[in-house]
Amino acid sequence: MEHRILGRTGREVGVIGLGAWQLGADWGEVSEDEALATLSAAVDAGVTFIDTADVYGDGRSEQIVGRFAKGHPGLTVATKMGRRMEQIPATYVMSNFRAWNERSRQNLGVDTIDLVQLHCPPTPVYSTDAVFDALDTLVAEEKIAAYGVSVETCEEALTAIARPGVASVQIILNAFRLKPLERVLPAARAAGVGIIARVPLASGLLSGRYDEHTTFAADDHRSFNRHGEAFDVGETFSGVDFSTGLEAVRRLAPLVPEGATMAQFALRWILDQEGVSVVIPGARNPAQAVANAAAAGLAPLPAATLEAVAGVYDELIRPQVHHRW
Repeated sequence: MEHRILGRTGREVGVIGLGAWQLGADWGEVSEDEALATLSAAVDAGVTFIDTADVYGDGRSEQIVGRFAKGHPGLTVATKMGRRMEQIPATYVMSNFRAWNERSRQNLGVDTIDLVQLHCPPTPVYSTDAVFDALDTLVAEEKIAAYGVSVETCEEALTAIARPGVASVQIILNAFRLKPLERVLPAARAAGVGIIARVPLASGLLSGRYDEHTTFAADDHRSFNRHGEAFDVGETFSGVDFSTGLEAVRRLAPLVPEGATMAQFALRWILDQEGVSVVIPGARNPAQAVANAAAAGLAPLPAATLEAVAGVYDELIRPQVHHRW
């Protein structure tokens, strides 16, 4: 597993991490035993970075990750905070930060959290000095080792990158979401801010396993959030219409290197974007975790392949998403 420095945290992490949303909620039921087996398989395959959030299963994901991490020293565990209350700027104040942080530290079973990220807060939060002063205070008190942000839009990312204390930016980046390549990744590189690429498989679309007949469980966000009913629609299939995404995947399929899967190809594409620190695919079972980690072993994609991916994006995907996020 290749390792890269995660921005201003100074921590070295494997380039393929694990997103732990699936281990908490909103992707159908995953038992605790299955969740722990998935974590174990990922770490055995070289994963050293795990990303969770206090809202995933209302703390369930943090608790499972925390129990696992106790027996596996050397991992970097990141969590997110802010979405357990009404999403208005007034929510993002020191008293709430302390309460959220205390709960996450208890869930994770640690005194100091490696990385805490604001969890896609309202846009004005990124421009509020008091918010970042409060985060600096938590660092000074050793409640958190570093802080970052998770964003919906490129403009939010650019605002955050300009903040001197922001260690990392988590943003949707995949073959269906190319806008961050234009300004966000260059700005992050220049500032020394880490980029955590989330939703790398466009909620599974880029796995190549779905077709027009695929259905999802009622408690899976790919059923209940296709039009943004529960949260930002960009988090579900990267905001791409399902049928359009299927057509795009069919066009991308001939580009997949021999011996690799579509999902591994999609992950390798992200790793080839200069400035990416770590990509965090989710996994519901050990086999998925192992297969995702193997993407780090693929050779970098040739320039002609990268151009072909951009061509599919320009024709099919750009009209739907580029102007939105």
